[in-house]
Amino acid sequence: MSLTVPNDLLDQAVAGEIDDAAFVGCVRDSLPYAWSLISGLVEERDRSGAAFADNQTPPPDEAARGQLLRCLASDAMRGALERHFGVRLAFQNCHRVAVFDPTATEALRDFVTPRAQILNQKPELVDC
Repeated sequence: MSLTVPNDLLDQAVAGEIDDAAFVGCVRDSLPYAWSLISGLVEERDRSGAAFADNQTPPPDEAARGQLLRCLASDAMRGALERHFGVRLAFQNCHRVAVFDPTATEALRDFVTPRAQILNQKPELVDC
């Protein structure tokens, strides 16, 4: 299961739309490793003023890796986090998350190319 959904949030969804804040809170509480990694990258990018900040350290275990994969593979979760943090997210392999300033279109375009994906491959990541 991707998210642990509180009953009140499920009731809201059954009744109609839920707001981003409630959904983001559910993501934060359900996927703490993914949340911590992404929010830390947002803070790092904000502090540095760089076009982007990225993580190149593999997750500590399969549970953490699963959180990243579930979070970033979901259009709903990814979009909600992008709106919440005011960033663009990009993802390579099973752990290289990058947080981009929304105006850094060239840096984002470079990060998501097939060339960048190939250059990011390492033998130790073959099973991720």
